[in-house]
Amino acid sequence: MLAIDLESAKRQGLVGEQSDGYLGTVRQSPEAAELARSVNQQRRQSYQDLAKRNGVSVDSVATLAGRKLVDRAPAGEYVRNAAGQWQRK
Repeated sequence: MLAIDLESAKRQGLVGEQSDGYLGTVRQSPEAAELARSVNQQRRQSYQDLAKRNGVSVDSVATLAGRKLVDRAPAGEYVRNAAGQWQRK
């Protein structure tokens, strides 16, 4: 079991959303890396299921999800911008 949940990690600036649909680590720590790995594994499975059901590529599903996740991120959380830099929203 992870010691920190996703929402807490986002509020603390440990992890953030990326336009590729996956969670990234803003501040490197074993806890943040493990959380990102776990969440991304679950997301990858969901994206694969959606892609298969809709006859599209996994990358297209992930990219669409990424745009939505970045857009929906509340003020104060980190998102990775187009230049690949982390910024507070």
